[in-house]
Amino acid sequence: MDIELTAEELSKILQNKDNTLILDIRPKESYMFGHISGAANAICNSMQQKQIIMSKIPPSMKIILIDDDGSESKQNATMMARFGFDAHYLKDGMSSWQGELVKSGHDTSISGDKLWNSIKGNDDVFLLDVREPQEFADFRIPGAVNIPLSQLFANDSLSQIPKDKKIITICSHGNRSMVATFALAKNGLESTSLIGGMSLWNQVLNCSILKEGDITIMQVEKIGKGCLSHIIGSNGEAIVIDPTYPPKKYVEFANEHGFKITKVIDTHQHADHVSAAKELTQISGAKLLLSGLEEYRLESERISDGDTITFGTKTLQAIHTPGHTPGGFTFVLDEKYVFSGDILFLEGIGRPDLRDNAEQFAANLYDTLHNKILKFGDEVKIFPTHHGEGVKPTKDGIFYTTVQNAKKLPLLDLNQSDFVSKVVSITTPRPMNYSIIIKINKGTIPISPEQIPDLEMGPNRCSVRM
Repeated sequence: MDIELTAEELSKILQNKDNTLILDIRPKESYMFGHISGAANAICNSMQQKQIIMSKIPPSMKIILIDDDGSESKQNATMMARFGFDAHYLKDGMSSWQGELVKSGHDTSISGDKLWNSIKGNDDVFLLDVREPQEFADFRIPGAVNIPLSQLFANDSLSQIPKDKKIITICSHGNRSMVATFALAKNGLESTSLIGGMSLWNQVLNCSILKEGDITIMQVEKIGKGCLSHIIGSNGEAIVIDPTYPPKKYVEFANEHGFKITKVIDTHQHADHVSAAKELTQISGAKLLLSGLEEYRLESERISDGDTITFGTKTLQAIHTPGHTPGGFTFVLDEKYVFSGDILFLEGIGRPDLRDNAEQFAANLYDTLHNKILKFGDEVKIFPTHHGEGVKPTKDGIFYTTVQNAKKLPLLDLNQSDFVSKVVSITTPRPMNYSIIIKINKGTIPISPEQIPDLEMGPNRCSVRM
């Protein structure tokens, strides 16, 4: 089969508006400086990625690859033809093209951090999620619209896509979203693919600040997952509670506000995300403090009920608060701020069933909530380690509740017997990969940072609520 096309033959194909995908495989800077109208920028960094992307392109489509001189595009077109695609390449590449070129200021890919900045800045973006409906239903970026990739190659789906917004295509790992940019470019729509998809979106961290008197609380939110951690600063020192990956961001946030991290704490053994506590201590030089009532195989100082932890001019008091896990702790600052881990949330309470002893843990949870957490004054602020989907922060952008508001949660007006029965009867899917994540956080199996995004994929499921 002849897979070579001259510039004249390509011009005729464009004039006839054949069912064709034109893939420009040059670096994005070259593509943006000038490309053939209707071409999409297609950068594949590995053979595995090429194979995944090929599997998502309709095999009935004519595919034309373009590079600078025809050498790389010939090699890739030959490979695609062997896989059964109607693949071709432009002979001598862009050096042979004498037709008009389109310049673009539209980047072909975007990182999760940059997308989050756009969303925070109220930029006019259209979030197009091209995963299958069941994937989209499980977890998604708020405001995203779901049109599966297969439907994008049908012209009638384009009516749902606005022409006056920046289109961001989204999938699980960034492969289908790249193919989506091909389908849209074919129809004259520029779009941008989210790098790493929902997997890397779950690794975006946002920092919000609450300053009251001589205390600074930096709440770090894992945007895609609802995980919350806290950097508490006093007199140039900071203590971090429940850090998530990537840990270097905590050092950046603390330094930005004039604090050096000296101590790092986990409230409990997390089941829905990999703790960054160990690695954060390694890169910051801080001390690692972990519960002395839970099994850890990590070198650390161990915390007991009633211990005090100093930093700057402040002291945290440790209170044993079992119920979500048997050896979890809550930390209290100045009798005004309570860092509750996964015991109490804005919208619900910690689930007691992740260690397969739900009834006993539920009874412990009732005792912890009523005889420890809710015994604080009504105005005391409670900072959880997660928030659920759809839960909004306060007007200052911080997720917290108060003891007074917590007492209004429906489950907390039950007696102990009814509470245990009700909580145990509530069935919620367990966090994905939770048993592996628990072992990682114990220190019993190793983990590389590259594995973390996929392990953490999916929503957090650490709470129960009515």
